[in-house]
Amino acid sequence: MLQKNPIVTVNQGKLRGEVKKLINGTSYYSFKGIPYAQPPVGELRFRDPLPLKSWYGIRDALDHGSVCPQYNRILPQFGKGNEDCLFLNVYTKTLQKTAKVPVMVYIHAGAFISGSGDADMYGPEYLFLHDVILVTINYRLEALGFLCLDTPEVPGNAGMKDQVLALKWVKQNITAFGGDPDNITLFGASAGSASVTYHMLSPMSRGLFNKAIAQSGTAFDDWAIGKDSVNRAFRSGKVLGKDTDDKDVLLAFLRSLPENNFARLTFQTRTAEEKYRGFPVYFIPVVETKFDSVEPFMAEDPIDTVLANKYNNVPLLIGYNSAEGLMVLEDQLKKAEFMNKNPSYLVPREIAEIVGTEKLKVFGDMVKSFYFGNKSLSKDTAAEIVNMQADILFVYNTHRFVHLYKDKDKPVYMYRFNYETDLNIIKKLFGMRDMKGACHVDELFYLFSNELNKDYYVKQEKLREIVFKVTKLWTDFARTGNPTPDSSLGIEWKPYTKSNREYMELNEQLSMGEHADKDRIEFWDRLYCEAGRPCMYNRKFNL
Repeated sequence: MLQKNPIVTVNQGKLRGEVKKLINGTSYYSFKGIPYAQPPVGELRFRDPLPLKSWYGIRDALDHGSVCPQYNRILPQFGKGNEDCLFLNVYTKTLQKTAKVPVMVYIHAGAFISGSGDADMYGPEYLFLHDVILVTINYRLEALGFLCLDTPEVPGNAGMKDQVLALKWVKQNITAFGGDPDNITLFGASAGSASVTYHMLSPMSRGLFNKAIAQSGTAFDDWAIGKDSVNRAFRSGKVLGKDTDDKDVLLAFLRSLPENNFARLTFQTRTAEEKYRGFPVYFIPVVETKFDSVEPFMAEDPIDTVLANKYNNVPLLIGYNSAEGLMVLEDQLKKAEFMNKNPSYLVPREIAEIVGTEKLKVFGDMVKSFYFGNKSLSKDTAAEIVNMQADILFVYNTHRFVHLYKDKDKPVYMYRFNYETDLNIIKKLFGMRDMKGACHVDELFYLFSNELNKDYYVKQEKLREIVFKVTKLWTDFARTGNPTPDSSLGIEWKPYTKSNREYMELNEQLSMGEHADKDRIEFWDRLYCEAGRPCMYNRKFNL
């Protein structure tokens, strides 16, 4: 029997949770809205988070804490946020301190602009088909989390340091919830996936987790690594009403504004180039300047860290969805006329910023020819646009990250998610049900319960079987470091090797494959090699 009014004691004080029921009638403990840092308000705005102070008495953990101020790009609307938003949630089926249950800490998607760890999107129902503890977190978003003035006071990456402090809280306190502090798996999707890979690279995160799952996103992606951040900060000031070139004046002004003024600055501070090249995400992690008495989250380019083998070496499960580019198809069709005339804008920023104008034009023509031949970008070539954007935004850099990372002894398991069922909620929201493949973050609806997928799950036995299978792979990896530690699913997920690039095709019939999307990956690898960037095989086009 579960305790009716569960109370746990963490380092900061006592917490009162509640008992909740799963669809199958079994119960679990829910502790929501647990603060893990001091509220980052007033003079603490934009600064690194500070550890939480203790409280007296028993604090209720019955409701989610505030979400961070944000703009939802998909819905498009402003979220009702509060700057005091550094909360996390813990869901567990036992409170026995000796239980040592594997812990899964999830970092939400949302392009570093939107989202939260709340159960309205990330409920534990499906993961609780297995024996794990789920922790979900909030962290500061957009400018509040990622403004960079390149000063000791605002060096950047405050949102990433929020995540680090949340991980420290879990490490120190999860035993009280029945968790094993020495078996913590960090996982996330999209921006959360890029965040996971950043924690694999950051010295600040060392020792805080034992395994990693990265779903569609890496620290190598253009949209995950900030550039020209100080100029963006000054453009933000100008947009908000203060045109100055003094960092101290700018900081004082930005700290005087209401919190919700900082949502949507991403779109208000775009340059002319950024309106056409890449994905519109700019308040994101940056390479920090080293300052005395300031611990950087990341002090060098992520690729340099990987090439130097200085990362946190943990077992890794990583992959992407088969039709990631569906997310941006509508936007790309709006830009099709421009892109047909200016294909150089199809070249990723990492390459565009280092090659000359003539070579950039040649590269753009090569990209257009590879995907479209003699055709143009249009509704008639929608499938080709989806593949191209998937590769630019997610697919190639997933392969490149895995290939360059796989130099140590810990296993890497790669996947390609290709389920097409009623649980592909994002594809349906975009009105693209008839397009092939799984859209960006469609896999989340096979891992987490929420109001968008609950009815499908309840009514269709086939979907319940698929959810069980997907969550078993994820939780077995969290438990053992191997997604198929036994033969119960009838297949062995073989680790990735550089020679064969093994991967699991996640579909209604699970199957192992080699060299996923081979021709497309090799095209991009040659392009990056030709540009002089670190690549997988050092093969060029020899232009």
